[in-house]
Amino acid sequence: MAKILFVMTGADHWTLADGSRHPTGFWAEEAVAPYQAFRAAGHEVVVATPGGVVPPVDKGSLAAESNGGQEEADRVAAGLEKMTELRRPVRLEDVDLADYAAVFYPGGHGPMEDLAVDTTSGRILATALESGTPLGVVCHGPAALLAAVKEDGTNVFAGRRVAAFTNDEETQAGLADKAKWLLQDRLTEAGVDVQIGEPWAPYVIVDGNLVTGQNPASSAPLAAELLKKLA
Repeated sequence: MAKILFVMTGADHWTLADGSRHPTGFWAEEAVAPYQAFRAAGHEVVVATPGGVVPPVDKGSLAAESNGGQEEADRVAAGLEKMTELRRPVRLEDVDLADYAAVFYPGGHGPMEDLAVDTTSGRILATALESGTPLGVVCHGPAALLAAVKEDGTNVFAGRRVAAFTNDEETQAGLADKAKWLLQDRLTEAGVDVQIGEPWAPYVIVDGNLVTGQNPASSAPLAAELLKKLA
């Protein structure tokens, strides 16, 4: 049994262009689906957040309309309740990557607020990428890649192929015109090669030890690809 590190947001809001706070956190499905896959495969999950705060769930991610109906929403909520690791996260600052066989970053708009500028998270990402540690990142989780910067100011992930939440999806979600910046744009500016699939459809990119997914629907297939690297 291997230990898998879940690096999760500690932010319960996303600051918009007008300075207002959009309530958010992590997206439930993006944590639940991979968690269930990893646990079913016999692996242990450890949750880490900046400062060790309990990661807040985006309440919108528990709504029926966000899950294709109430039955699926109830299933996700029940899965979330079983993730006891969420209630006792470790401090990201205390993480020793050598203790873990893989790293996973779920999304939600929370990472746009804190992990996008978190240097500790940036160092973990850079170390994982360069050491060959299997690394999975989904939806808005790739915002964390922006903090993985070399001494010369270039991004560690420049030139890497990734999937991430797209401008089209942010527009369709109704937040693109309110955002300070868009994830697809900022990653592209950092030199990351963003690959774009159909909006809301599962889309996963594997580039070496890096496995990324575009949106919530990509969470389960991403987990399956990450598990292949632990086999």
